Amino acid sequence: MRVISLNAWGGRLVDNMVAYLADAQPDILCLQEVVQTPDSPADLLEYRDDGMQLPQRANVIDDVAKALPGHAITFCPAARGNLWHGDQAVPTYWGLATFIHPRLTLVGQVQGFVHGTFGTDGFGDHPRSRTGHVARVWHPDQGFLTVGHMHGLRDMAGKMDTPLRSEQARRFGDMVKAVHQPGDPTVVCGDFNVLPGSETLRILARTTPYDLVTSRGHDGTRTSFYEKPEKFADYMLVNGPLKDADFEVVRTPEVSDHCALRLDTV
Repeated sequence: MRVISLNAWGGRLVDNMVAYLADAQPDILCLQEVVQTPDSPADLLEYRDDGMQLPQRANVIDDVAKALPGHAITFCPAARGNLWHGDQAVPTYWGLATFIHPRLTLVGQVQGFVHGTFGTDGFGDHPRSRTGHVARVWHPDQGFLTVGHMHGLRDMAGKMDTPLRSEQARRFGDMVKAVHQPGDPTVVCGDFNVLPGSETLRILARTTPYDLVTSRGHDGTRTSFYEKPEKFADYMLVNGPLKDADFEVVRTPEVSDHCALRLDTV
């Protein structure tokens, strides 16, 4: 089975992203920073906050679904706030999504908040609410697989360890433990927004002790579109049955300011 984790960057490189995913055809896609805008007046909207104005695709889920027809989609929104179309405020949902191939049978899952609660009246101040999703699937030839992902807290001070990040990791770890069963190959991934060696990774290592990004010598997970010097944000952790699996930090094509992380379980 093929698992891909990717921060979609609000769909700012949507054509590249859709073309890559159509070619890669993941069995499970863990997608963070997903925008979904019911009845949007335009395909492209604008995010305005923190002194920034950033383009955002109005319906990233719909964009990606074109590349992965038939995949079941679970959207896990963290908040509902406004994007903008000129002077018009457009209510928009923001969170993460999981796409699962129809050949897989979903036999267990947990969706919930690893920080905060659902924001009904705006995206909120940083650190904003965050969700996580864990799914256990069964393949008729390859058996069971548990996959979980989250989008970690953004702290305006940086990517250092904080009590909130530690609590977030514990909540996410509890979600994974509630779904996976003994013997399951297990994958924990996402844009964690932390540095190598962080407490977040140590907490998650209780279930998935092998960090494929740093243990295999990768020097970061950001693309040329990310201009800051610190290049680590995204991780994929696995347990024993997957510690030697084929893994790639995808450098080309560039589909976001984050690299896609790809794992083939067999």
